[in-house]
Amino acid sequence: MEFRIERGALTDAVAWAARVLPTRSPVPVLGGLLLETDGGRLRVSGLDYEASACIGVEAETVRPGKVLVMGRRLLDICKVLPEGAVECAVEGSRFTVSGDGARFGLSVLPLDDYPALPPLPEVRGAVDAAEFAAAVAHVTVAAGRDDTLPTLTGIRLGLDGTTMTLAATDRYRFAVRTLPWKAAGPDTSADVVVSARRLTEIARSLGRSGLVSVALDTGSVGFEHAGMRTTVRLLDGRLPRHDKLFAMPDPAVAVVDRARLVEAVKRVAVVADGDSPLQMTFSADDNSVLLQAGYEDDVASQRLPATLEGSEGMTVAFNPSYLMDALSSFEEPVIRLLLLGPGQRAMITDEAGTETHRHLLMSVKPPLI
Repeated sequence: MEFRIERGALTDAVAWAARVLPTRSPVPVLGGLLLETDGGRLRVSGLDYEASACIGVEAETVRPGKVLVMGRRLLDICKVLPEGAVECAVEGSRFTVSGDGARFGLSVLPLDDYPALPPLPEVRGAVDAAEFAAAVAHVTVAAGRDDTLPTLTGIRLGLDGTTMTLAATDRYRFAVRTLPWKAAGPDTSADVVVSARRLTEIARSLGRSGLVSVALDTGSVGFEHAGMRTTVRLLDGRLPRHDKLFAMPDPAVAVVDRARLVEAVKRVAVVADGDSPLQMTFSADDNSVLLQAGYEDDVASQRLPATLEGSEGMTVAFNPSYLMDALSSFEEPVIRLLLLGPGQRAMITDEAGTETHRHLLMSVKPPLI
């Protein structure tokens, strides 16, 4: 095996495939990356028990072949290689990487012990890469972090006709994002749960242009885009449905500038001890919202312009971290808050109140400030 490739192309391919490698594994070969060359292409593959990744890039093939080497060590080498062309070859039991006078050698791993890369499941349709990445980022903030409740650490991926639904919850908040997608057939539908961490990595890595193919079977979901292919095992269980939870009967509706509210939350939350609540008092009389946090000697407040409809005034309080996550997941300049009252549900949407992106928070008992 021998090939030539630009250092940047090799580094990008190795880095993309290496992201699925396990940090620690009782099976040493799972720390390896499989490099295969043939017909002017280099394929770099990696896998663990949950996910797999394969990427193909152009390379000048001198001698076709394949080799398995430690992936993270190869990535470290790629990062320090000089710019320009790189020559790679298998010489006996060593894989050599050289360029501009620098030369590295890596021991090869046994190919016979390396498991086969899982095939891509059946393609169910395609989604815009940029919209998909944005949607995953919008909902992943609400995913759980408790590994003892694995289903809640996932993102619901729902496919129904021409609509893709992404949803996540940790029981204290619930984020939902819908986006259009192109189904492969008229009866395409699915409702599965994918690791939020894995899906976030995938969405970030697939690029920001073109269409991403979405493949799915009973045990895994796969994505393919611009020579990159990845699969991830599905999580067991189902996330709770949000339909009834998101019903907001006769709410008070507050409208506020999102950027100014984000800055105010950051500022006022400085005195919040741990996750002590941040209080928001909306007033229809003077079209304002007063943010307050802290107890006794350490307190902070800031007043902002805000409109309120459906009530003369309302006071609610939130976990400041959860509130900041929710506000930061939106990109619109103005947001709406649908409020039912202290200790009840609160919904954040865009100014128009569309159902494309919604984030539900549970308000808490307002503190005595």
